[in-house]
Amino acid sequence: MTFNVLWPAMRWPDNREIETSSVGEHSAQFCERYEDVSDEQWTSCDAVVSVGDIPAEYRAKMNNCRIFVTPKVGFDNIDLKAWGELGVPVCNVPDYGTQEVADHAMALMLSLMKGITFHTRELKTDPRGLWRPALNPYGKRLSACVCGIVGLGRIGTAAALRAKAFGMDVVMYDPYRENGAELSVGIRRAHSLEELFAQSDVVSLHLPLSSETEKLINADVLAHSKPGLILINTARGPIIDLDGLYAAMQANHVQAAGLDVLPEEPANPGHPLIKAWAADEEWINHRLLITPHSAFFTPESVYDMRYKGGEVAVTYLGGGRLQNCVNAAWLSDPR
Repeated sequence: MTFNVLWPAMRWPDNREIETSSVGEHSAQFCERYEDVSDEQWTSCDAVVSVGDIPAEYRAKMNNCRIFVTPKVGFDNIDLKAWGELGVPVCNVPDYGTQEVADHAMALMLSLMKGITFHTRELKTDPRGLWRPALNPYGKRLSACVCGIVGLGRIGTAAALRAKAFGMDVVMYDPYRENGAELSVGIRRAHSLEELFAQSDVVSLHLPLSSETEKLINADVLAHSKPGLILINTARGPIIDLDGLYAAMQANHVQAAGLDVLPEEPANPGHPLIKAWAADEEWINHRLLITPHSAFFTPESVYDMRYKGGEVAVTYLGGGRLQNCVNAAWLSDPR
């Protein structure tokens, strides 16, 4: 039996060979925008693969759809309940960029702790006069530091193992991980965010965005920071209250931050923290690194993301094996 797999809003500008190969002998259909999808395509598709949610007006036409795959880790922008009530499982692709994101978290940490961008920018202004190894005020011996990990999932575990490889003392906070999860990777457990922040030289965030985690890292939590704390976020931007981070950096509760994600993307140039960073205001100079939600990006991870979206769909359609379902709580009667 041949199934129709629909990509209604393709985000990649090149050819469709990866997606087509992911579904094998099945039909792969592509459109650039939701508005370009015909009624016949909506009604006949057996699966849909999309980074964003499908607007309700189109979702109502998908009488034949049996699975929705969002080919990324995060699913906070998908109406899981609405799909569940339709009897359609929602699945994500959690394993396409694990190594890349963990690597990026370490890169941000190392750049700040070892003064990579600091020295590069200073030397540009005076290559001879600023050839001073001791100029970096943030230099740290990694093996003498505590690395805090918030969220010990796939990426958090990968980041913890990388920090351990640098000889760091690693402590995690994750109230949803079972007792002993930390012991299996040879790290310690903190029982509150405040406890974790109070002992960590660097804290790296690796947790999903939800109503519970939005602005979880706020002024109150940051006020408990160990002096000289470096905060890294490669998870989701809204997990950090940017106003709280701005205040914490001004008050020196947080020494520096490396952010791959922001509450507003692209960055809001009007926010006080972004404005101060962009203007190289003296108080924040060399204390903030920002990258454009690029932690996941390598050719290999992009291939995995694109291929596994279709693969997850046809694996379920062809054999009933459901992978990475994220709306099981609302899925009472699958189609």
